[in-house]
Amino acid sequence: MKQSVYVDNNATTAVAPEVTEAMLPFFYEQWGNPSSMHTFGGGVKKHIDEAREKVAALIGAEHPNEIIFTSCGSESDNMAVRGAVDAMGGHPHLITTRVEHAAVLGPCHYLEDKGFRLSTLEVDDAGNLDMEQVREKSMSGKATVASIMWANNETGVIFPVPEIGNLIKEGGGIFHTDGVQIVGKLPISVKDIPVDLLSISGHKLHAPKGIGVLYAQRGTKITPHIMGGHQERGRRAGTENVPYIVGLGKACELALQRMEHDAEHERKLRDRLEAGILASCKGARVNGGGSERLPNTTNISFEYVEGEAILLMLDDVGICASTGSACASGSLEPSHVLRAMDVPRSMLHGSIRFSLSNYNTGEDIDYVLEQIPRIIARLRELSPFAND
Repeated sequence: MKQSVYVDNNATTAVAPEVTEAMLPFFYEQWGNPSSMHTFGGGVKKHIDEAREKVAALIGAEHPNEIIFTSCGSESDNMAVRGAVDAMGGHPHLITTRVEHAAVLGPCHYLEDKGFRLSTLEVDDAGNLDMEQVREKSMSGKATVASIMWANNETGVIFPVPEIGNLIKEGGGIFHTDGVQIVGKLPISVKDIPVDLLSISGHKLHAPKGIGVLYAQRGTKITPHIMGGHQERGRRAGTENVPYIVGLGKACELALQRMEHDAEHERKLRDRLEAGILASCKGARVNGGGSERLPNTTNISFEYVEGEAILLMLDDVGICASTGSACASGSLEPSHVLRAMDVPRSMLHGSIRFSLSNYNTGEDIDYVLEQIPRIIARLRELSPFAND
């Protein structure tokens, strides 16, 4: 029987059993509308409030009402960028980076097409941000809205968000960070650093797909883009997705309890995986390996082979990985993140991201290390370039 190993947790995670259990009553027993006047509906609202408190606790938010429930991380990113620009008025200067997720680059380029000035910051070959560029652009003398991720979804490289936030705020700007990959993996405290807006996606931390959060610091103005009802204090209309909100709350509660243990577990597995691949596969390199990274993520390039071919052969033996962002799957273009890092052309198309969770085991790593050298060797035998 083919073994199954899932190492694509930056794309999505398994819903934790405890999360599923917490959600079930809100499908079958407590299915009322929380906006209803009667007890059956109104009684559900307290569970939304409890979930809001659990999310706030995970990210160190001072006030639960700073938590806005959305449908996903992409909605949260769009709500932050476009909502802040609309609320600021005029034509603020937009600042982002070359390595952002498409959910940030999309609205930024949309606004650029509408006539807004957009500055896209560079990274070095280790994936680190040029902080002098941040300083220069944030001090341009024009009102700014900056959206800079906390941790990269493809390489796991972590940006110095506290320092970035200080520069943006010193220049009088609004600062949004895409926290989708870091929330639940490493401790953060938004009340202690200058972050105005932060995005979260539930399915990256063992909650279901279809639920997200935008943290909006008290006093930060954003224009809502879903209008109609009074839900979320008028900031995001629509009947609340109660089961998924409750599930996200439970996932945040679990993450807060387990984070330190899980991070150490994932880091040990990640380091063993990297070391084993580099030792057994010539012409391999870790992208961003010298930088501060998420404990669960490694992005490895293999010279003279195609990433898609590696993935297909991994899938044949039951290993699920990726070439980068799941939102960009199907594209024939090499990763925009790796291009920004100037990964050599001989390796650019041969990159694989392995991203772990607390459910991965040492046996999983053993199995991947058993299969990868054989797959790379076979593909290089077929490559017209590897034998030049």
